[in-house]
Amino acid sequence: MSSLIKNLDLHAQGNWLPISVSLLLFLFALFMPKKEIGWREWYITFGVVGYIAWIGDSLIGRMLDLVDFGHPNVTGIGEFLSYSFIPSALSVMYLNYLKKTNKWTLVIIFTIIATLIEWGMRKVGYIKPHGWSFYISIPLYFVVFSFFLPLHRKIIEDRNLEK
Repeated sequence: MSSLIKNLDLHAQGNWLPISVSLLLFLFALFMPKKEIGWREWYITFGVVGYIAWIGDSLIGRMLDLVDFGHPNVTGIGEFLSYSFIPSALSVMYLNYLKKTNKWTLVIIFTIIATLIEWGMRKVGYIKPHGWSFYISIPLYFVVFSFFLPLHRKIIEDRNLEK
């Protein structure tokens, strides 16, 4: 039992923030009124973005060792929840409100939200960068919200791909 508790990394500094933000965003994304996407798009987006987030975590956090989340040698509950839920929930929320008329406003708002979440996790000591900076994160968030997610939406809405 103590091994399980140790592997959850419950005592990591600032662990409460990724857990709280992850669960709040997930619940909001789950129960928000569906406007521009349906459950099919929600499901696909949640899975695809979650998968990409885990690949990113493996590359940036493990292989390149540019950042630590909680304990450097343990993938704890905070890291698990934040990579499983935060990028996916933000993406689903973004696509749910995305229209042609509000794209750039949403790109800026969601880039700011993602940056503030990362900043908060750094402030509480949960994220410990050693090579990763906001100068990388902010343009990455901007590209994801302005290019990747709209392209993702076009692909999953293209009914011709099913034939």
